[in-house]
Amino acid sequence: MRMNQITLPATDLAAAVDFYLTLGAIQIVDTPHYARFVCPEGDSSFSLHLVDAQMLQESGWRIYFESDRLDAWVEELQQAGLAFESLPRDERWLWREARLRDPAGNQVVLFHGGDNRLSPPWRVDIRKNATA
Repeated sequence: MRMNQITLPATDLAAAVDFYLTLGAIQIVDTPHYARFVCPEGDSSFSLHLVDAQMLQESGWRIYFESDRLDAWVEELQQAGLAFESLPRDERWLWREARLRDPAGNQVVLFHGGDNRLSPPWRVDIRKNATA
């Protein structure tokens, strides 16, 4: 399995597009109700879909973006006017994370996981679960 994308709800699509462009995403689709982006490094993508405020519920949506230069990136984003809920800190799951919210209230986690992203000490041996 490979994750293709994640789609987040947005109540103000223009503000959400501006937010993700400021983070450094590259927009590849632009419609009145939908926007799609790719990340500058790698081939992952994500989308924004316009919803009205009534449809937007406390969903617990979270999107993660990894960077090898997390601390410098967060500093640049703060200088660009973005407010963070938490600045970069080391977490017990061996990632360094900073958190902020997009204009619709979705949580955005900027992180650096390095080798621990796919191979933490507690990784499941997928060979045991593979079927022939």
